[in-house]
Amino acid sequence: MAFIYDEPAHTFSEYLLVPGYSSSECIPANVSLKTPLVKFKKGEKPALSLNIPLVSAIMQSVSDDGMAVALSREGGLSFIYGSQSVESEAAMVARVKSYKAGFVVSDSNLRPDSTLADVLALKEKTGHSTVAVTSDGSGHGHLEGIVTSRDYRVSRMHMTDLVKDFMTPVSEMVVGDADITLKEANDVIWDNKLNTLPIIDKDGNLLYMVFRKDYQTHKQYPLELLDGQKRHMVGAGINTRDYEQRVPALVEAGADVLCIDSSEGFSEWQARTLKWIRDKYGDKVKVGAGNVVDKEGFRFLAEAGADFIKIGIGGGSICITREQKGIGRGQATAVIEVAKARDEYFEETGIYVPICSDGGIVYDYHMTLALAMGADFIMLGRYFARFDESPTKRVNINGTYMKEYWGEGSARARNWQRYDLGGDKKLSFVEGVDSYVPYAGPLKENVGVTLAKISSTMCNCGALTIPELQKKAKLTLVSATSLVEGGAHDVVLKDSTSNNYPK
Repeated sequence: MAFIYDEPAHTFSEYLLVPGYSSSECIPANVSLKTPLVKFKKGEKPALSLNIPLVSAIMQSVSDDGMAVALSREGGLSFIYGSQSVESEAAMVARVKSYKAGFVVSDSNLRPDSTLADVLALKEKTGHSTVAVTSDGSGHGHLEGIVTSRDYRVSRMHMTDLVKDFMTPVSEMVVGDADITLKEANDVIWDNKLNTLPIIDKDGNLLYMVFRKDYQTHKQYPLELLDGQKRHMVGAGINTRDYEQRVPALVEAGADVLCIDSSEGFSEWQARTLKWIRDKYGDKVKVGAGNVVDKEGFRFLAEAGADFIKIGIGGGSICITREQKGIGRGQATAVIEVAKARDEYFEETGIYVPICSDGGIVYDYHMTLALAMGADFIMLGRYFARFDESPTKRVNINGTYMKEYWGEGSARARNWQRYDLGGDKKLSFVEGVDSYVPYAGPLKENVGVTLAKISSTMCNCGALTIPELQKKAKLTLVSATSLVEGGAHDVVLKDSTSNNYPK
């Protein structure tokens, strides 16, 4: 006879947090949202942590290099989607790593024998008024000089004038050495009243550009998630089919962490993938696995060597796995059970394996619930797909701006490696849909509001850290009537807009 759970599985909307005692120290400004990203031993610190508990989903419509840089600036992490060629995914990772927190690889470059016409064409293409002049016209060629709008006057010059004749030569420029820090670079910029400081290696080859305007930008992102070389951190998705080719390419490109992208992770395929990575790289390459929804699935992947484990099957807004296959579990119940299994595993082994809640988030407060229930961090698709930084188009649908959003299991994604179990491709079916989500504007503003809500709620529970929230949280199930009571009711709203995550 089939095993049957005694209690129904619940979703986040079926729970509320009961406030606890808040001391005068419990104010949002004192809250830390730092959380471990990968496993660690008792008494040690994790090799990788997040400054905020949010990561973007491994999806074509969510996580490219643009999203990765934007989210890293806020303290979170993106996982570049793996449903593309190995070469294109590795290139996206490499582009993120080139954004060295103020040290920018120049994308506006010309040769000394280029012309004024080339300068103007490049400015039109990139929007940048500063052009590096290198021996080969690349962002890493030998630096010969620089051209800014102060170096030429279109009305007084000819389009055929050569760059070498009006550029500022490197001999007259202030430059920085390869080992300069961002603070030192900014000091040089301010002391010498510069707009740009090129950074060169010992042979005079251009490495990076540091811009005055980026100094203020950097100050706006105090939680930036950076690696030891002050580069933005980024994750990347892999599958259980071409990992022998994909993993080395992503590691070479600089990926900080990998994650097996699968609709269901309690499988030999994932164990094989993890074993291959461990045999080749040991613990140097960090890799998460999933997804699972119970303690057996967690235990299997933990023992197989996963650095973190994702929870959730069928709870995403564009996922129809439950509808198509009848598998899955209410996300709240899944998180609670797996969190308990994680804690038991930690007690037994002294190894803490972080868990990531993936799916089921409808409102901002659901994120706080997921954390209170035991999740170390949260993976979000629809939430991030709404922002300017997602890779999809903004379209006007009947007077309302929307962003395209499709699932990795949809026909549009063509991501059969995520679901294929060795069957006939002719018999494949979709587990995701193609859709739109309401456009929400820039990531920074929206994430700021979300984090403010999380921090405020944590203070209501008397917690200043995520572990403290998990220890002190008191959760209560709510009835359908209580859900109605919890929102605006029995009134006619003057303004239906809300900062809440859209319904």
